[in-house]
Amino acid sequence: MSELLLETRGVSRFFEDTGEKLEVLKSVDFTMDKGDLLSITGNSGSGKSTFLNILGLLDHANSGEIFFNGENVALWDAARVNTFRQRDIGFVFQFHHLLPEFTALENLTLVSEIAGRGESKDRAEELLTKVGLADRLKHLPNELSGGERQRVAVARALMNSPALVLADEPSGNLDEKNSSALHDLFLQLNAELGQSFVVVTHDLSLAKLAKNHWMMESGVLHKDISA
Repeated sequence: MSELLLETRGVSRFFEDTGEKLEVLKSVDFTMDKGDLLSITGNSGSGKSTFLNILGLLDHANSGEIFFNGENVALWDAARVNTFRQRDIGFVFQFHHLLPEFTALENLTLVSEIAGRGESKDRAEELLTKVGLADRLKHLPNELSGGERQRVAVARALMNSPALVLADEPSGNLDEKNSSALHDLFLQLNAELGQSFVVVTHDLSLAKLAKNHWMMESGVLHKDISA
């Protein structure tokens, strides 16, 4: 039986600029189970990234509720929110954001150190091997290809064994071959590790490879039931 990981109830987000109210998210209801891999598609400006930032506790909703493992995030203090974000949520962005002066291995161990879990070199080596970079451990980002850099970013997102990985257009800066390989990697990690993923992507064909596909249209999120 599936176990609920994440739920939003009536989540709305708006911004006010020069006296005008811009509604980005409109009463979004959303659920995902542990071990799910789901995708979200939608036009530019539809609210996908804003929603992902709210799920990742990088931004806040103006109204509505968010629950992780049945717990209401609104009841957490700032320290608990920060700890949860560091340890239980992994992020993969369109641009890898690797630290250029650190090797692939060091980019991973630093994440573990920041979360207060020590260096965890063995864990970093294991993950880089898992994503096919066993022979790139000591390479700097500028010595890696674009696809390799994104694989390091994926491994980094997994470093603290997060409950959830959020990926925002992770293949948007890659060519078709590397884009396909990256999405295959998500499917592999989901199948082998049971890792939960939310992947925002503009590529509908790739989005439909996910177990569940959601669509964002002008701030309204709904599940694709056509598959």
